[in-house]
Amino acid sequence: MQTIPIALAEPEMALARDVRRTDNPQAPPICGRGTTLTESLIERLKNLGIKSITVEGHPVVIEGEKTLEDLLADLDHRFSKVANVPLMGRLQEIYRKNIIRSMGGEGGK
Repeated sequence: MQTIPIALAEPEMALARDVRRTDNPQAPPICGRGTTLTESLIERLKNLGIKSITVEGHPVVIEGEKTLEDLLADLDHRFSKVANVPLMGRLQEIYRKNIIRSMGGEGGK
């Protein structure tokens, strides 16, 4: 999943989290998780003052953000000192799968 500015939202993107009003976050969500964005919905969210949304996958490349490959290389580096410990290897694999899933799969989209 990726949090993006509403200005970068495009139709057919799917929400990964509920969208709530910033002035009343305890109120019921405006749009629920899993909702597919349309042009009119995006405009409505903009008109309500929503500044950012969280979408499924990693559909937008934002300058300065790490790529999937960079994130996996960082993970490997962090676990390099405990590579021979089976339990730590299992933990590393759990993190690896979570990173890949959060980035939208092997392709990062």
